[in-house]
Amino acid sequence: MKGRPRHTPRPRRAAAFRPPSAWEDARRAAASLSVLRGVLDAPPGRAWLEVVERVTAPAPDPDRVAEAYGRLFTLLAGEAEFAAEPLVGDAWQHHLLGRLLDDENPFSLKAERAGWAEIGPALLAQTRADLGALERCHRLSGTAIVHAASSLAGITPTAWDAFRPLGAPRDRSARHRMMQRLHAARDWPAVVRDLASYFARTGVGLFGRHRAFRWARADGRGRLEGVPAPDPVRLDDLVGYELERQPVLENTRQFVAGAAANNVLLYGDRGTGKSSTVKALLNEFHAEGLRLIEVAKEHLGDYPEIIARVRGRRERFILFVDDLSFEEHETQYKALKAALEGSLEARPGNVALYATSNRRHLVTERFVDRQKASLDDEVHPEDSAQEKLSLADRFGIHAPFLIPDQDRYLEIVEGLAVRYGLPLPARELRHRALLWSQWHNGRSCRTARQFVDALLGETILAAPRTRRQSDG
Repeated sequence: MKGRPRHTPRPRRAAAFRPPSAWEDARRAAASLSVLRGVLDAPPGRAWLEVVERVTAPAPDPDRVAEAYGRLFTLLAGEAEFAAEPLVGDAWQHHLLGRLLDDENPFSLKAERAGWAEIGPALLAQTRADLGALERCHRLSGTAIVHAASSLAGITPTAWDAFRPLGAPRDRSARHRMMQRLHAARDWPAVVRDLASYFARTGVGLFGRHRAFRWARADGRGRLEGVPAPDPVRLDDLVGYELERQPVLENTRQFVAGAAANNVLLYGDRGTGKSSTVKALLNEFHAEGLRLIEVAKEHLGDYPEIIARVRGRRERFILFVDDLSFEEHETQYKALKAALEGSLEARPGNVALYATSNRRHLVTERFVDRQKASLDDEVHPEDSAQEKLSLADRFGIHAPFLIPDQDRYLEIVEGLAVRYGLPLPARELRHRALLWSQWHNGRSCRTARQFVDALLGETILAAPRTRRQSDG
């Protein structure tokens, strides 16, 4: 279906149609929301409210009803058709249920952080009342909306439960089960304790739905964006550098366990697996509450804003700055120093900073800089040099990832070949791996992986030829 549903205004039918009491009940319920008001504060929710207002008006205008309905249908169709999970109820009901589980509000945040027993009675009472109001909004199903739009504005009836999401036909995630629990319930206020337990187990909002994030800026403001498909690399996929990786792994294990942890600098040659190590740590520990936020060095000045967003959350956050280095004219390193140590605001216990760099000292320093400082009449030029060099010292753990020698490079190639079941003889494998490193990017973990990927491609392409020859 393209664009809005076809409709032909029918003024005579508009005059005859009288919305049942469920419409007025839903309008009043939506207006009464307090703690859970944010559930309807999204484009589909606002479009639904507009439809309700148009339908319950004393003299409904067919054109305005048709316009509001078309806007709501388009928004919900986009959500439903591209949903990553099967629909629970129709498109409107699925949207409302999902928003209820994603909304960050005093109830969901308190339940996540402290649990049911610590939620105050006043907050519980209002949340129960809001759940009852949302239940009445949920009952005003897509069928009722289509019927009203058809009667008032001549909209061609469309089944709102006939969308085809991209998600798997069966989804047994905790989120989907909770949505089904609410959809089947006949008394939503009675489900409040189950809802609190859900938030305590799985988290709430963006941090409950995603494990990886990036800090982005638009229109002069920063925001967190969830990464829907993070790099799936795991520690078992990383062959080589186990010794260098060990202190980083142990530090992260302590961090997710709630113990004190150091900031980490992974430095060394390109292509040695520094960034892959950090991404693999996320996949190793995300079930224990680890989250990863990628921050560009240009945005390090937003550190206080990022910290405010994650302080007090139950999850543990690694702020990840990839490929970190500064030229002498760049001053963002001062913001990084404040983030590591030296800011008036203490770093929360649930935040650690991991950075990768090709440089050990992060900030470029040249002999000519010292000469220039003397010529510029700087009284203590060594102080400026120490300010730059002290940046790396503020990382508690330094993990060097240096370019492998030939033997280590070949060990990595052989390990990857065994892992992926490549049938190449050892002598030929080593010979071709060395040729590949000479023709391409030199010896590194990345080069070894690229070589093995090329061999896998050869094997896949050769398989049909082998089968054809055997059949002949």
